[in-house]
Amino acid sequence: MIAWCVVFAGVAVMVLSALGAVTLPRVFDRLHLLAATTSLGVPLIGVGLMISQGWTESSAMIAVTVVVVAVGAPVMTAATGRLAAQHDGLVDEDSPS
Repeated sequence: MIAWCVVFAGVAVMVLSALGAVTLPRVFDRLHLLAATTSLGVPLIGVGLMISQGWTESSAMIAVTVVVVAVGAPVMTAATGRLAAQHDGLVDEDSPS
């Protein structure tokens, strides 16, 4: 029962973040809001699934997936923000930062 409550909490975070992102006009605001899905939503769902499975091979694969998302998501968010800033002319395409 606790496992499914944790999964539900993760899904709720993701749904609320997505609904909030739909209402925001700028891509930078949406990126900031959707970062909650990868920093809180995905780990909650992963932990809930691991609790429900017990420690098995499948729960180890879930743990690896959660770690990959947690490590890769900030990089993808920064790259997407950089590309959007270049597209809007806020950052020169040749500048290093």
